[in-house]
Amino acid sequence: MKPILIDFPNEFITERLHIRLPRPDDGKIVYESIKSSLTELKEWMSFARTEQTIEDVEANIRESHAAFLKREDLRLLLFHKETGELIGSSGLHRIDWAVRKFEIGYWIDSRFSGKGYMTEAVRGITEFAFNELEARRVEIRCDVKNVRSRKIAERVDYDLEGILRNEKLSIDGDETRDTCVYATIKN
Repeated sequence: MKPILIDFPNEFITERLHIRLPRPDDGKIVYESIKSSLTELKEWMSFARTEQTIEDVEANIRESHAAFLKREDLRLLLFHKETGELIGSSGLHRIDWAVRKFEIGYWIDSRFSGKGYMTEAVRGITEFAFNELEARRVEIRCDVKNVRSRKIAERVDYDLEGILRNEKLSIDGDETRDTCVYATIKN
């Protein structure tokens, strides 16, 4: 079956979060979230190292929306279920539909970090991948020095399968870095 024909929900709820695909006009709230979190994001996310306008972020949101509909990349936005505030961004990336393999990526608005929201989101997205997308494998890859990201993978019971040494350059391009590969599978 062609991936574009695969039907599944484009939103779901966890205990405290409403998780959904990005929609046109989400750019402004995502821009504000990125802007308030730049200091933390710059260390790990390349998009945070370049100046962006609201229009740039809106264009990215619309591209993400289209990619979701085409089943090429499943970006998800995380909203507080009660207040509607944007908590962060996540999604299922580097998709291999033949294997049913996905990689979860994520970042959180710094104003909401330390409250367990991202752990809850990753747990919910993992369940979504297995239950709705029939995933066989879900990975989390992160820089070995990104302790907070590693703790999330460990809290949701992903196994550290290995560390890829000198696998990529640091965000600033000054040194080679190691990447942790965490995964969970369905037999």
